[in-house]
Amino acid sequence: MKKKVSNILVGVSGEYFVAAELSRRGYIASITLRNTKGIDIVASSENGDKSVNIQVKSTSKKGIGWLLSKKAETVKDKNIFYVFVDLNEDEKLPIFHIVPCRDVAKKVKDGHQNWLKTPGKKGQKHKDTNIRVWYASDNKYLNRWDLLKLDKQKTH
Repeated sequence: MKKKVSNILVGVSGEYFVAAELSRRGYIASITLRNTKGIDIVASSENGDKSVNIQVKSTSKKGIGWLLSKKAETVKDKNIFYVFVDLNEDEKLPIFHIVPCRDVAKKVKDGHQNWLKTPGKKGQKHKDTNIRVWYASDNKYLNRWDLLKLDKQKTH
């Protein structure tokens, strides 16, 4: 029987998996303190000349997507990325989706508006909530660590 892991530990393990993967790829990954709003990891190139801020969202549940708040619709800073972590089953490695925050903002806003227009199971109108959901439906961002642009830029 699979042990139920608390949501807090799911979130923490996702952050450590992202930090480990960044380190494995040759980047510096610093997990922030809990009071750093909206930023879980600051990642930089090994020489420190380029850095990005990362918000980690983790799930261990299949097919439900990742829950966000309405605020996700407004974050559009080119230096902020989401890494959505699918922790998978026991004994399997996690799956990472690296997404610029402006892409998340558009996708969750459009998705929420479509959800509001779609009738519920009994034909009722959905009530607006603060919850937004991001789905990895097309795997467009699967393992797209290159989007962080932390590698040295070649000059001609």
